[in-house]
Amino acid sequence: MTTVPFTDLAAMTKEIWPAIERDYLACLLGAGYIGGPAVESFEREWAAYCGADHAVGVANGTDALQLSLTALGIGPGDEVVVPANTFVATAAAVVRAGATPRFADVSDDTLLMTPETLRAAITPRTRAVMIVHLYGQMPDMAGLLAVADNAGILVIEDAAQAHGAEWAGRRAGSFGAAACFSFYPGKNLGAFGDAGAVVTSRPEVADRVRALANHGRSHGSSHYEHEVVGTNSRLDTLQAIALSGKLARLDVWTQRRIELAARYRDQLSGTGLKLVGVAPSARHVYHLFVVRLAERDRVRVELGRRGIQTGVHYPVPCHLQPPLRRFADGALPVAEQAAQELLSLPLFPHMTDDQVDVVCEVLGYLLPATISPEFTRVC
Repeated sequence: MTTVPFTDLAAMTKEIWPAIERDYLACLLGAGYIGGPAVESFEREWAAYCGADHAVGVANGTDALQLSLTALGIGPGDEVVVPANTFVATAAAVVRAGATPRFADVSDDTLLMTPETLRAAITPRTRAVMIVHLYGQMPDMAGLLAVADNAGILVIEDAAQAHGAEWAGRRAGSFGAAACFSFYPGKNLGAFGDAGAVVTSRPEVADRVRALANHGRSHGSSHYEHEVVGTNSRLDTLQAIALSGKLARLDVWTQRRIELAARYRDQLSGTGLKLVGVAPSARHVYHLFVVRLAERDRVRVELGRRGIQTGVHYPVPCHLQPPLRRFADGALPVAEQAAQELLSLPLFPHMTDDQVDVVCEVLGYLLPATISPEFTRVC
């Protein structure tokens, strides 16, 4: 029997359902499932929330990444720097766009790309960097933007896990030539299925993404006029209605995530776990609460036996994934070591303080027998 679930999507739906029920059922029964005022309204709301001028709803976050690359003219012969510690979609989107991923290592503290690791990965063929705001935290944007500007390369934000995250008071989605969001159900802002968006303050990029995502139709063209070869990647109307309903609660849910993470940090300090660091200029929105420990797999099994669900994000770095190994130039030691130690603990807006306490109590019982001297030396 589950004592503490990893997340609780049903509780989020139950909370927002009264606010969206009328519009959702009207759409469902009225059969207006593609586009329309609900999609346009959410796009305006989401762009404003991110501090950008435009948002284009698409089918999922992975498409958002590829469409952004293509809209910015990145393709065969170009290189795009991506961190090795990220979900595979980041690097896969580069390959799907016809470009070549260049893998960068990450900080041992935050597990995010740094200005130094970005600089080391840049070559004369590099056209862009995909900066990933992983786990809900943005990396050193000031330093990364300076390196990118000096190298003359484009910045694209992979903000799939960073809805509402900030760097120095400025929100994810407002820094790059384009920013890509996933609204996969488990995200901080999640749809009832797959959904995504591209956010930008460049009108030509927004127009290009919109055309590419709609079979190559440009604004104002007829249904059967296609100016470019595109794809079918549109945000469904039902998903837009759900997302607008959840967006109204996002800040409240984010604050609760931050409170729960603080409770975790207070109780787990001094246990031997290595907590992923938070940069001073970052507002971490805790899509995931990630810790590092030796014998991760054994501890995870023991937690599961006691009804505590956990996750591992991610056990294999991108450059070691079989279809991506051919793009790797060598070892990336921080990402490779961290992949053996990462453990994501339960954290969701409707989680109770008591549930956090249960997780910490069980970890406190398990850790003395599982933390090795070699690991405690570096914690």
